[in-house]
Amino acid sequence: MIVVNIKENESIDKALKRFKKKFEKTGILKELRARTAYEKPSVRRRNEVIRAIYREKQRQKAAS
Repeated sequence: MIVVNIKENESIDKALKRFKKKFEKTGILKELRARTAYEKPSVRRRNEVIRAIYREKQRQKAAS
């Protein structure tokens, strides 16, 4: 359960923004979307490799 303590004289908008940031960090929504449909382990591994290659290319591009 995500808890966001509202500080004194803090607007609801700022508290909501902190809540959204915490919620995003937990990865709940990402996991929920992944569970909506079954993905074979071989497909999951293949996608992880593809993502890793993409991230590595981005890092090399940024370093250049």
